[in-house]
Amino acid sequence: MNLDHIKRVYLLGIGGIGMSGLARYFKHLGCEVRGYDKTETELTQALIHEGIPVTYNDSLEELPLIYRVPSEETLLIYTPAIPKDLRLKNHLLAEGCTLYKRSEVLGIISGSRFTIAVAGTHGKTTTSTMIAHILKDSGYDCSAFLGGISSNYNTNVLYGQNNVVVVEADEYDRSFLTLHPNIAVVTSADPDHLDIYGDEEHLVDSFRLFLQRVVDGGTSIVKKGLPFEGSISYAKEDVCDAYATDIRVEQGEFYFDYVSVWGTIADIHLGIPGLHNVENAVASVTVALKLGIAAEKIKRALSSFRGAKRRFEYIVRKPNAIYIDDYAHHPEELRAFLTSMKRLYPNKQLTVVFQPHLFSRTRDFAAGFAEVLALADELLLMDIYPARELPIDGVTSAWLLEKVALENKRLASPSEVLGIISAEKPELVVTVGAGDIDRLVRPLKEILEHV
Repeated sequence: MNLDHIKRVYLLGIGGIGMSGLARYFKHLGCEVRGYDKTETELTQALIHEGIPVTYNDSLEELPLIYRVPSEETLLIYTPAIPKDLRLKNHLLAEGCTLYKRSEVLGIISGSRFTIAVAGTHGKTTTSTMIAHILKDSGYDCSAFLGGISSNYNTNVLYGQNNVVVVEADEYDRSFLTLHPNIAVVTSADPDHLDIYGDEEHLVDSFRLFLQRVVDGGTSIVKKGLPFEGSISYAKEDVCDAYATDIRVEQGEFYFDYVSVWGTIADIHLGIPGLHNVENAVASVTVALKLGIAAEKIKRALSSFRGAKRRFEYIVRKPNAIYIDDYAHHPEELRAFLTSMKRLYPNKQLTVVFQPHLFSRTRDFAAGFAEVLALADELLLMDIYPARELPIDGVTSAWLLEKVALENKRLASPSEVLGIISAEKPELVVTVGAGDIDRLVRPLKEILEHV
């Protein structure tokens, strides 16, 4: 496929964070772009506002005729998250059209560029966004395809004037194996997506294959302790090639020193909270130093970094009401997030509103979820968000709740969550999950801003 010939693009699943980034990219290039998604969201509304039509009907009548016939000027992209029986997709295949996975297109776009790819079962969105911000803020510049909305730039795609591109390398469906990174970062490899991989061993093998795709002379930066190694190791408070030390919280802000084989950068102020984000910052600083960016420019960029939407995102921050929203949906993500909350606010009672994501993930990691959710002082557990899955017999939020060793816990629907928070007005609230729990953010903000 030659992207230079493309004049029009249609995306099936355009509302996904990665798909919407591609939609914006091709719109930026001057292509006619439109797409389908099952559900209207703030992101699809934003795309429409930007001049990208979106339909929510799986009907051929919604698909312009010019997209229905094979053409080298038409690019059809889909995400593996769409249903296999989607009529639009199956009609296009029946007509002889070629459909490309999002990952394949991203591989083609990045193939001729100096690519910095960030992979990991968690941490990759914040780390890739942080690296892109350092490159932008320092004047080094880059383009970027991010797995979240950058709070600094209010978008998930950045356009640069040089040949450097930062991409979030997604392990789901082995998507990251389309990339050929010059610099690869691996933040984690905890068991996940076992509905795809079957077991942890196959997941780990996929990460090894990803690292083997680093170009000759390239660099692999891998968190210490993973079951594979890179050319550079990193960690927090654990001596290796690059690590953070003297991590401290001062007036609700995180500071640390960066120590590496190349020297030390003292008193780094991190613009977002979280012990796990200190670790993400170590990886990001290492990438920036590898590119030759000066230490003072790196420090300035990290201080001004505001993270990605739904990654430790402050929604309300008042003396008597703090509300933070986060995307955590894996036990280890939850552990990192809730542990950081406890460190930041040791004297406040923590109310956790959690929506499990996927029946299979809930089943596979029930013990881990139960253990980490017990860190809450109060737990409001919502129904499991099914996403692409059908229910699994016996796997329910009630089943999970029974396993949580916590006295103050209960099941709650979205409306019940709002009622409970409105009545109790807790001083520290977090919403966590990867489903549609983000629909609660705006009404909870309204409640807690007026406490």
